[in-house]
Amino acid sequence: MKKKHVSFVAIAAMLLAAACDGKRSETTTGTNSTAMSDHDGMAVDTAGVQHQGAMGTPMEKGGLKVYSYSNSVDFPDADLDLKQPEKNGKVTGDSVQFNYEVKNFQLSQQTTDAGTHEHANSKEGQHIHNIVDNEPYTAHYKPTFKKAIKPGQHVVLSFLSRSYHESIKHDDAYDLRVINVGNAASSAAKFDENGQHLFYSRPKGEYKGADTKKVMLDFYLVNTKLAQDGNKVRATINGNEFILDQWLPYLVEGLPMGENTFKLELIDNKGQVIPGPFNTVERKITLAQ
Repeated sequence: MKKKHVSFVAIAAMLLAAACDGKRSETTTGTNSTAMSDHDGMAVDTAGVQHQGAMGTPMEKGGLKVYSYSNSVDFPDADLDLKQPEKNGKVTGDSVQFNYEVKNFQLSQQTTDAGTHEHANSKEGQHIHNIVDNEPYTAHYKPTFKKAIKPGQHVVLSFLSRSYHESIKHDDAYDLRVINVGNAASSAAKFDENGQHLFYSRPKGEYKGADTKKVMLDFYLVNTKLAQDGNKVRATINGNEFILDQWLPYLVEGLPMGENTFKLELIDNKGQVIPGPFNTVERKITLAQ
């Protein structure tokens, strides 16, 4: 009887172990299924880009490929302060003196990962983008300079840029202000510094040789974010529309030689342009052999 009892206990133990193994297998399978489900449900923007780490899957239209990237060296502590001119200050003459204080970021130095990026890079290094009224920026490699600006009221955006012209996108890395130049009467239209704004940065000018293969699209946002269910940037390149829902730099491949047109619009979730003086902008660039 004792042996039978022992055998019964042994058999029961074996059955219990098998049940536990089965339960463990079921749990493991369930975990894998969840992981696959999470992978399948990765964020996909409205233009069809699936973001997987550093690079986005290309959106393709009209012979173009447009995709985001997020593998650039970061400068989380970079700080830009504009000391002169003051906000809403009045500047005499038509030459404006700009004086910045830059911390935790070295102007005129090559960004350490510049060699890994296959698009245009400045041989003069890291710099400040100075944008007046959303016109094409001027690049400055020293914190103090003079710039000719016509008389009147002007909106000035400044931000730090890597040597390959990619903006640094956090609050301490930019400055936005209104200045008044010369003796022109103040504009009746007041710029809303608290409004949602889009500023154009790149591409710009002429691209030659190897720089024509991948052209960076970069823009600057103030007081707004992009999201699948929120605001977006509509980029129309040579008539081909792409919807961007992440504030990242994008690379454009397949641009033809000659003139190319880029149009950017800051839009809401219904596709309507958000009111603002600079939220629709169009530029032309040139590609040459």
